[in-house]
Amino acid sequence: MKRTPLYELHKELGARLVPFAGYEMPVQFPTGILVEHAHTRRAAGLFDVSHMGQVRLTAKPGQNAAKALETLVPGDIAGLQPGQQRYTQFTNESGGILDDLMVTSTGDHLLLVVNAACKDADLAHLQKHLSATCEIEPMFSRGLLALQGPQAAQALARLAPAVATMKFMTGAFFTIDGAQCYITRSGYTGGDGYEISTPADAAESIARKLLAQPEVKSIGLGARDSLRLEAGLCLYGHDIDTTTTPVEAALLWSVGKERRVQGGFPGAAVVQKQIAEGAPRKRVGLLPEGKAIAREGAEIVIGGKVVGKVTSGGFAPGLERAIAMGYVDKTQSANGTKVELMVRGKPVPAEIVPMPFVKHAYYRG
Repeated sequence: MKRTPLYELHKELGARLVPFAGYEMPVQFPTGILVEHAHTRRAAGLFDVSHMGQVRLTAKPGQNAAKALETLVPGDIAGLQPGQQRYTQFTNESGGILDDLMVTSTGDHLLLVVNAACKDADLAHLQKHLSATCEIEPMFSRGLLALQGPQAAQALARLAPAVATMKFMTGAFFTIDGAQCYITRSGYTGGDGYEISTPADAAESIARKLLAQPEVKSIGLGARDSLRLEAGLCLYGHDIDTTTTPVEAALLWSVGKERRVQGGFPGAAVVQKQIAEGAPRKRVGLLPEGKAIAREGAEIVIGGKVVGKVTSGGFAPGLERAIAMGYVDKTQSANGTKVELMVRGKPVPAEIVPMPFVKHAYYRG
């Protein structure tokens, strides 16, 4: 198993470590997932996401890195101004999602953050298709810290004052503790927060400085998952994969408006057809009755007929109830539709509802 630069700190803090995407990662700390979840929603939680893949793309002479990347993703990358960030996906020829990623323009290069389990395949994909136009530099050893929650800004601003005025989905270089870091105001909890890319040898000292702030506590993967589920956000390999398109996944907002017409990315014809005619299925939110939790793979049933499957499900501490999301036939996807979720062989009544389950609280200025 690989280890992130914060492995020793996690052990020191009493984390329960589990295998995740080839790394030993903290699933929770001694206070437990419910307390960690609540603390992140109320104050500020520090997550180690150094297992994610960071890649720098720089255009070769006479080339354009943004235009080059657009041949692999449906997002509007050429429209990014320096310091702007965008969410997009790598697609395949059938419009399926190979991975989802964040792309930030620094002005003279692009910074990509991809999922841990996909990063080696993503790097090979970039090298295969963009080597003629771009210098592709994997930065897999760098640290990546996510500081999330309503008090994240005041905590981080003590180390880098200018972060307080950043807006959601923007990024900039900052020096913290003598180390050059790249910070974006973004994250995976549905709330305000930052992701801080650090040199590997500076990650632990920066993490310790953040944990010394009164608002900040270490948070593990367990609470990260319950927070993102409340926010209605997709987990790659579960809610999205090579068999789902951005349209089916309710991610059409991430497909650039001009690109919906012009195409030019893998699977564009499939995506354009689904935009015009509707996708055969749709990702929806689900509210089960009672305390039963419908996990991934649970069948969604209407009138005895299977109409879909749950892709993520769990207990939502912020709502004190079970929630889930999954895919259903488009004809059965309207909000308010009554369904049954098969949990351990028994039908649990549920309703299709809008997402997010908990209102997003991004800082837009």
